Amino acid sequence: MRLSKYILVLGMAITVSTVAVPSVAHAQCPMCKMSAESNLQNGGSAGKGLNNGILYMLATPYLLIGAVGYVWYRNRRRKEEEELVFDED
Repeated sequence: MRLSKYILVLGMAITVSTVAVPSVAHAQCPMCKMSAESNLQNGGSAGKGLNNGILYMLATPYLLIGAVGYVWYRNRRRKEEEELVFDED
């Protein structure tokens, strides 16, 4: 019980320190956009690949969460069906 309490406090401290400490980040979106547009104007296909990469990165977390949710739902449903079978006996 005490160990889980310490883990919870440690997790909260890490979360607060991550959110509270500002980090400096330089956005590269305008640079990527300019590079992709100039590539497309010169007959290249890097812009299409960039768009596909963005869509891939967008879809991946949703697919992973959906797969985990489906497996969890399926296992939960099987467990409930087994409990019903044992209760009928």
